[in-house]
Amino acid sequence: MKQAQRIVFELKFIQQKSNRAPVDGLQPRLTLRIEAMNKLVPRALLALSLGLILSCGGGGGGAGGGTGGAAFVGPSDPVVAQGPDATSPIEFGFKGIDSLGGGSGDATAASNGGAASTSTASVGDGSGVGSGGTGATASGGDNSGVGSGGTGATASAGDSGDAGVGGVGGVGSIIINGVRYDTSTAILKLRDAPSLQLGMTVKVNGPTNPDFTEGVATQVESAVDLRGVIAASDVAAGSFVILGTNVITDVSTVLGNLSGPSALTPGVAVRVWGLPASPGVLRATRVEQHSLETPILSGTVQNVAPGRFTIGGLTIDTTAAAVDAAVLAGVNVRVRADAQPSSGVLKAKSVELWYPLSLTNGARRQLGGVVTGYVGTTFFRVLGVPVDASSAKVSGGPLTSLANGVEVDVAGTVSNGILLAAKIKVKKAPGSGGNSDAFQAIGPIGAFKSSSDFKVKGQSVNASHAQFVNGTEANLRNGTKVTITGDRIVNDVLMATSVVFD
Repeated sequence: MKQAQRIVFELKFIQQKSNRAPVDGLQPRLTLRIEAMNKLVPRALLALSLGLILSCGGGGGGAGGGTGGAAFVGPSDPVVAQGPDATSPIEFGFKGIDSLGGGSGDATAASNGGAASTSTASVGDGSGVGSGGTGATASGGDNSGVGSGGTGATASAGDSGDAGVGGVGGVGSIIINGVRYDTSTAILKLRDAPSLQLGMTVKVNGPTNPDFTEGVATQVESAVDLRGVIAASDVAAGSFVILGTNVITDVSTVLGNLSGPSALTPGVAVRVWGLPASPGVLRATRVEQHSLETPILSGTVQNVAPGRFTIGGLTIDTTAAAVDAAVLAGVNVRVRADAQPSSGVLKAKSVELWYPLSLTNGARRQLGGVVTGYVGTTFFRVLGVPVDASSAKVSGGPLTSLANGVEVDVAGTVSNGILLAAKIKVKKAPGSGGNSDAFQAIGPIGAFKSSSDFKVKGQSVNASHAQFVNGTEANLRNGTKVTITGDRIVNDVLMATSVVFD
């Protein structure tokens, strides 16, 4: 009770301070202490408090995308607005959409058809959206986009609060690397696609509970990782080459509008979302066939020289693009260009860091990616982030199974520039054929036609071969609340292995 009273007191303080002028260009420091949020404070109060912070501009930063960090460099493609008139097959329930890439302004309604609302939160890449959490503090940050750090999560004009990067694994809010985020107060920043879909890579800002199973998202951003024409393919191996990058697929890769891997043949233009693995390799989480578009290439920077570097087998000419000093050898980047490569050279329009994450002391991070730079359990990298898993709780396999190329989910707290893993899940190793991925759709059934054709939160489902828990196939009908689990998505249909009636 005392904690709830303290929250109300501090929210009143926030309201009183929100109209004051900034001091030295920084927003007033706002402190939201939510201790043991899952045990003592109702979730509704937590959501209300975060929503109020957003309405007060609680994350600092200001309009125009903020000044923190080197998140995006040079011109970029416009953000795709997802409004009430857009056809969004999945209902993630976001509070609003940032269609400008930063600053304040009108944010359209969530994709579930709700009424449009106005959001004054600054949600650019130097985001003014502060993320709360256990012992969280929102502040204006500094030019680095990194807050003051400490033992709790600190949100500033960047991502020094709780944050995660990975592929979208479920709908019913949004599920990333096994963490289910409430999105009712979140802003979606979406680029290169009309709607967010399962398998797309994302970066999520927002507090998570102590064991990294649930969170409250304040901002979700997503962009295409690779866009171009397939130059070569090996259907049997599940791989193909685009823009000099070798793309690897497996049974957990979402095939958006494709009937199967056999459709991925030379000459086909596709969009790919995926996780940078070793240099020149991308582990695909989602693939869609699409008409030919301007190139996008993501991967690890190598062979840096004045005005150029390489990604895989392609040379990137940066003479016409602004490139931040943070773009160094070994860093993951996303490159955009106006024209297809010529003679093995792609002329970049922009070079941006790939879902950049600050490594402030005390920042909590959860990542889904491929192990690289493996030295031992005390040092390896996931998505370029140094990890020490020597004290982690391990699932999915023994700690000794870690090696380069192994796909993992890892979560922990940053200390001295290294993510000290509290938990790590071994998902699959190269060539193992195994798959521990599971996609989920949680919510009421809609558009029911048959057990092989219905939707949950807009996600198409085929449950004709599923096991049923707490009911039978005859209980499938519109409005019935279910949890759908499946290990494959083909033609954007979730192939259910389990249906649990709530």
